Amino acid sequence: MNETLPALHAAAAAEVQRRLDRKTKPTGSLGRLEELSVTLAGITGRLDGAFPNKVVLIAAGDHGVAAQGVSLYPAEVTPQMVLNFLSGGAAISVLARQAGARVVVADAGVNYAAFPEHPALLKLSLGLGTADMSRGPAMSRETAALAVLKGRQAVARLAEQGLDLLAIGEMGIGNTTPSAALCACLLQLEPELVTGRGTGVDAAGWQRKVDVIKRSLAVNQPDPADALDCLAKVGGFEIGLLAGAILESAARGIPVVLDGFITGAAALVAWKLDPQVRHFLLASHQSLEIGHKHLLERLGLRAYLNLELRLGEGSGAALFLPLVDAAAAVLRDMATFESAGVSDKG
Repeated sequence: MNETLPALHAAAAAEVQRRLDRKTKPTGSLGRLEELSVTLAGITGRLDGAFPNKVVLIAAGDHGVAAQGVSLYPAEVTPQMVLNFLSGGAAISVLARQAGARVVVADAGVNYAAFPEHPALLKLSLGLGTADMSRGPAMSRETAALAVLKGRQAVARLAEQGLDLLAIGEMGIGNTTPSAALCACLLQLEPELVTGRGTGVDAAGWQRKVDVIKRSLAVNQPDPADALDCLAKVGGFEIGLLAGAILESAARGIPVVLDGFITGAAALVAWKLDPQVRHFLLASHQSLEIGHKHLLERLGLRAYLNLELRLGEGSGAALFLPLVDAAAAVLRDMATFESAGVSDKG
């Protein structure tokens, strides 16, 4: 990437830490909640920690590799779940409402004839699903670049409507397989170390996934030094779109809350395109997917929650959002030693 991301606001971060240290508590006793306040101030320059315009962006796409039996669920579930998101019946719909966040769904490339018009749907389709990466590239390099561009454009549109904090999620049957392939490629790790059970496949299903990933890497020979090449050969439309969304959010100084493994794979792509992007990322939770810990370590991120989630959709990111509000409430409402007439440590 050629652009320069905005500098972090060191003075704002220091001021928030100073204010937290004057609250009626032992220094640092709110632990990572204080860390969260300081991190958000450093990203945004805001001192109040308030983020009234929170959006969960769910990117959806289908995958040709699903034909290799890497998921327990049929590919038809992808469009069915998109419709479920739009009708407000999915887990992310419930959790986002609870957190006071708006859900926006981007059709990055679902194998579905025509979704109805809906105010929460962005029609950004790059095709009716990727090609089977175990037989050749998932998409062309040009399409991969376009996926990233469309993600950037989506965030630009959301920013025009009001966007303070972006949480990202995904939907796509089979998408833990390209995510594991991207991790194996970009992190230079053996597929066995980054391939999990996805929707809950058994031992034989896991071995099939590993074999498919190994075959995909052997057939395509993606270049670990070229994130766009890896995305094109063993990625997914929704992964590319989310990578672009991360890049655009960072360029605008907007914090990005990652969900689990698939959004982490998108973050890896964005990080390889611009290493400074990691400073704008928050890891909401630690997924059960075994590759997730490896990518978070490489990004220098530590998850705030560990609820043994493996759903996707942005569910973990939505569960994290109330912590953002709690951090703001502490800054806003908690008394200081001076205002409460409480003696500080000697």
